Formats: sequence, structure tokens, C-alpha cells
Amino acid sequence: MTIQPLLDTAITDSLQANVKLIEQIMGKSVDFIRRDFDFHQKTNHPGVCFYTDGLISNTELQHILMAILVYSHEQPAELLLQANTMEELKRRLMFNCSLRTIRKVGEGIDGILGGETLFLIDGFAEGLLVVTKAWESRSITEPATDNVVRGPRDGFTENIRTNTALVRRRIKDPSLRFDSLIVGTKTKTDLNVAYMEGIVKPGLVEEVKTRIQKIKIDGVLESGYIEELIEDAPLSVFSTVGSSERPDKIAAALLEGKVAIFVDNTPIVLFVPTFFWQFFQASDDYYSRYWVGSFFRIVRYIAFLISLMLPSLYVMLVSFHQEMIPSMLAFTIASGREVVPFPVLIEALMMELAFELMREAGLRMPKPVGQAVSIVGSLIIGQAAVQAGLVSPFMVIIVAVTGIASFAIPNYSASLSIRLLRFPLLIASGMLGLLGFAGMFSIVVIHALAIRSFGEPFLAPAAPFRPSDQKDIVLRLPWWSNKSRPSIAADAKRQQDGGMPKPPES
Repeated sequence: MTIQPLLDTAITDSLQANVKLIEQIMGKSVDFIRRDFDFHQKTNHPGVCFYTDGLISNTELQHILMAILVYSHEQPAELLLQANTMEELKRRLMFNCSLRTIRKVGEGIDGILGGETLFLIDGFAEGLLVVTKAWESRSITEPATDNVVRGPRDGFTENIRTNTALVRRRIKDPSLRFDSLIVGTKTKTDLNVAYMEGIVKPGLVEEVKTRIQKIKIDGVLESGYIEELIEDAPLSVFSTVGSSERPDKIAAALLEGKVAIFVDNTPIVLFVPTFFWQFFQASDDYYSRYWVGSFFRIVRYIAFLISLMLPSLYVMLVSFHQEMIPSMLAFTIASGREVVPFPVLIEALMMELAFELMREAGLRMPKPVGQAVSIVGSLIIGQAAVQAGLVSPFMVIIVAVTGIASFAIPNYSASLSIRLLRFPLLIASGMLGLLGFAGMFSIVVIHALAIRSFGEPFLAPAAPFRPSDQKDIVLRLPWWSNKSRPSIAADAKRQQDGGMPKPPES
């Protein structure tokens, strides 16, 4: 039997009927607690409160009950059922807690399951829903991803209000807005859409909210659900929704005119729109000197090319274009492959799959032994495979360098995409040589050019080329020269014209 008609039922002035209806909806769950009390002790006027064990503060509940009882005992019995009694009670409790009046059973059930306490008093056709939330949560710690050498060490937690507070600490401006939504018909997950009013592009916030409100799913347990249900290119290997568990990174995105999406019960916060080049930007690029930040960003681009292309180029050259390899290097490669019984394509696929297997095993195993198993296991298996004649020493070097290069990419989602794209490039190069490599690479580039992130080209500002936005793509120019926000922002002015700092004149 569906419970939706019961949730739409209005609260009546009969306490017994209200209690029966709520208990029928909630059933006999052990964490659903009913507590009876006398609203007026002399007349035994009954009242009931409902809450979920483990989601509320028992101390706070005791204080609220005490305040209700003190108020009721101060009033004559004949005045307790007057129409203004509930308003007077709300005013009395307003100093101690946040509360609201409800008139639908469904509102009360949602509050009970969300950590609030529902108070019902016989003779009143409304209930009081009081905020008593208090549950165990993880403390603020350094993020597991997006590690930095120089920069703040705090990261998001699984509590949505803690996460919004971390961003509010960094942006103390009244134009920072948090709009609340609820997603998931069963989980009723809290979600906040954050943006800077006056900076965000007109229509972007409405588009984000529209896409979220179109989600019709029973449960949202992590922000990955939202990411997959609102992105522009759901069949693409590239992620068109940015994510981070660093408050400073989300604050920076908001100041650039983007929209952030906070989801309760996860430390990963989403932001849109996102662009391909942001996958190679690390937080400490902006906290170090611009020469240092620019150099290491170039290193990451090189690592991206190595991770994506190196195995394919090696297979292509050894299989089809040996004349392009220097003679001495060709002899070295050929001597290492004398006893290998497999074609170079099969050899490369075997080693790549083995490396991915080791990396996944190290990730899933307990932390104390995971890293040791992945590193030591790779060394032992690689050495054993070479001694057994299954792979060449040169192939082990190629796969190892490729794996190390993939670790240099700061964005985990981008790293996964590159790891996936490596295989079709490798197969095309091993089957058709230079023609296959060029064809598959062209398909990837054309696909990246075609997709969008909330209406914005994924490869912007490089394609289409926007001269004003080139200050933070390959190189990170100094802050004193970066006077404007990206062109996606409604308000382009970032700082006043101050110019390059100079020493004082003597």
C-alpha cells in the first residue's frame, strides 16, 4: 500500500488520531521513538513528541521539553487551549532553538527523518517541528585528493552545513547565495546550489536548478549521482562537471562566476561549467610564485601527453615504422624482443592491463599494505615477466613511465578519462600504424570540440579562441596582471588597476 495519501493528510486537533496515523506510516522501526508527556500536569492534558534515535541531541530535547512544561504550568488550565497558545509557545522557545509550525503529516515525517523533533498537543490542529539535529560526523581533515604543498589543509566533510560554512569563511560577501533543494524520493537528500549574485552569468543558476529538479530517482547517496544526471554529454568519456573536496578551490570557482553544487553526505562538491584545461590546474599553482606554478603546469601537460600517447607511439613505431627509430635504439629494442613470443600490441595490452590491475588492487586493499603491494607487486611481476621472456625490458619501461605520468595529473576524473582513452589509441596504433593513431586521435579531438559544459564549449577558451582568457591556460600569469575574470562571468572586473608592484623610491 502506498503511503503518499497518508503523507498528504492534514494534522487534526485529535492527538490520538494524529499519533495513530504517524505510527502507521513509520511502522515499528526501533530507531523511531515516541515520547509522551503531560502538557499541563494538573489537568493531565496530553502531548507527544516523535524523533529518530541517533539523529538528535537528547540534551537539547530535554531543554525544549522543560521549556514547554514551564510555560504550560504558568498558564491557567482554561487558557491553554486558546488559539494564541501555540504562538506564545513558539515565542517562548524561539530563543533556544529553530522551529516551525506544520499542518501536514508528511512535513512532520520528513522532519523526524531529518533529525528534527515533532511535538503534537491534543486540541491543536498543527504541530511544532523543532530542530534538534546532532549526529556524529567526521572532523575537518586534509583532503585525500587535491593535495598541495603550499595552501590550506582543510577539506570538505560529509556534513553539508559544515561544507557551506567552509566556503562562507572564505567569501565574506552578502552576494554569496545558497539555495536549497531536495533530491531523491526515498533518501530526500539535501542539496545546496551556491553562486555569487552579480558575478554569475544570467540564466546559469536557473539552468542548474532546472536540471536538478528534473531528476526523478529514488535515492541520491553521493554527488556522483547528480554529476551523471545533469551533465551535457552523458556518453562522453570526459567529465563535463568539475568536482573537488577543497573549499579554496570551490571558492575560487564561485569568484569566477561558476555555480557550485553541495550534496549532503559527501565531501565532493561539484561546480559548473568546467573546461578541459582546468584538469591540469592545481591549487598550489596560485599560492606559489607564477614562474614556479607555470613550470609545473607545463610539466603536467607533458605528463598528459606521455600518459595518453607513449604506449601507442611505441607500438606504432615498432610494428609499422621501424625506419623512424634511430638505428642504435632499434637494435636495442630488437635484441630485447628476440625471445618475446607475442606481437608488440598484445605485449603492450598485457602490460597495461597488469599495471591497471595492480593499481586497482592497491587502491582497494587496506591502506597499510595497499601501496606496498601495488609497488612491490609491479616490480616483481615486471622482472619475472622479463626473465620469463613474456615481455621485453623496453616495454616495462614504457608502461612504468606511462603510469607515473598519469599520477602527475591533479584531477582524478581526468586521470581516469586518460587511462580509458589510452586503450583505443593503443589498439588503433597496433592495427593500422600511423594512420590508425592519427585517425583515433582526431576522433578524440573532434569529440572534445563538440561537447559542452552547461552550454559552454568544453575546450574554451582555446577553442573557440578567447584572447582575454589566455592568462590561466598553459601559463599562470602573475596576479597583478590578471585584472579580469573569465568571460563566462557577468562582472569581468577582478581587481583595480594597480600595476606591477615596485620597491619604494629612495
